[in-house]
Amino acid sequence: MKLRINLVSRVAIYSFFLYCTLSASFAQDHGALTDIDTTTARKLFATLKKYEFVGISGYIQPQFQWIQTKGARNFNGGDFQPNASNRFMMRRGRIRFDYARYFENNMPKLYFIFQFDGTERGIFIRDFWGRIYENKFKSFYLTTGMFARPFGFEVGYGSPDRESPERGRMSQILMKVERDFGFMGSYEPRTKTNFLKHIKFDVGVFNGQGVNSVADFDNHKDVISRLSVKHFNLAPKLIVSGSVSGFLGGMEQFTNKIYSMNASTRQFSVDSAASNIGRIAPRNYFGADIQIRIPNRVGETEFRAEYIRGTQTALQSTTETPAIIPLENGKLAPLYIRNFDGAYFYFLQHLGSRKHQLVLKYDWYDPNKKVKGTAIGQGFTAADVRFNTFGFGYLTYIYENVRLMLWYEMPQNEKTAIQDYSKDIKDNSFTCRVQYRF
Repeated sequence: MKLRINLVSRVAIYSFFLYCTLSASFAQDHGALTDIDTTTARKLFATLKKYEFVGISGYIQPQFQWIQTKGARNFNGGDFQPNASNRFMMRRGRIRFDYARYFENNMPKLYFIFQFDGTERGIFIRDFWGRIYENKFKSFYLTTGMFARPFGFEVGYGSPDRESPERGRMSQILMKVERDFGFMGSYEPRTKTNFLKHIKFDVGVFNGQGVNSVADFDNHKDVISRLSVKHFNLAPKLIVSGSVSGFLGGMEQFTNKIYSMNASTRQFSVDSAASNIGRIAPRNYFGADIQIRIPNRVGETEFRAEYIRGTQTALQSTTETPAIIPLENGKLAPLYIRNFDGAYFYFLQHLGSRKHQLVLKYDWYDPNKKVKGTAIGQGFTAADVRFNTFGFGYLTYIYENVRLMLWYEMPQNEKTAIQDYSKDIKDNSFTCRVQYRF
């Protein structure tokens, strides 16, 4: 809930300042710490007027986690330390400043945001962007800075609202941090009479590596777009929304060694042509998502589904998008190109009231669709192993601004000929999180 300085609060603060100013003239001890002179009051009035369009919001997410095996890999807050299987941690600590101005017809003129994340691991920038609106057609705006990529539903769904601890494995690997530097043009009618009021279209150009990169390491840019149908009533008690997304990106090949799957041998084969250097290795994703909400007396039943497939360029040991020019033992590392797909499915049900909610989630990520099972052996790594993950949880609002999450998750890897993945590894985990939000 954002803290905004509205008319009532302004009147109250003005009255308080006036009282303090009058009181100061009758003070017995000149220079007392509680005195506010007329000059100070005028400065405070000017400051208040300047910041009356500012909104402040934030949240913290302290949590306790347990996992089956010490040092196990985990996508609900990061891998565990080698000798630890439980931990307390601050998953996120966010504070956000919003500033907005409006035209005389109360339509938005500009909007910009600063958001910071502070935990025991450090302080990081999460949002730093501005937006300019046009007022003639009341349908277009331009966003520039560091902001979330316009791709799919889960990538853009905010952490304080999400019903599971984290985004799925696929989202975290392909877009480790969902934000990037760039600019985006959007079409979104802001008048209720526009017959396209349920349509939104975004298209943007981005660096490509995301904000986990200190700088863009090549000249190639990613083009990302999303066409959305905002929620509308398909029937009196049936609310539907959805979108289709496209991601046309890539990275420059600084090495001549490019590996890709051979369809006949089902093994990686290398192309070592000198002309490979300087070409663009593909990162192309395509996705579709849908959300269905069914309101009832005590809340809602909701179904969500999202499917993504495409081509990813990364390294032999990981399919995570590189944040720097890939190196291996101080030398340029070869690149690996894989075809992937994955999906997310949610079922959400309020239990008796909106204060209590049951959540079921299933997702899969297959990083290499051209090889499966025990065929994954020599020449392959954990980066080629498919994971299916089932999670379930209970959410309750203790107070309006305090939410408790209890979540249990069971990842299951496919059985392969790789030694560590010849059977399902023990990496089930439990998360207990309390979220405080204002």
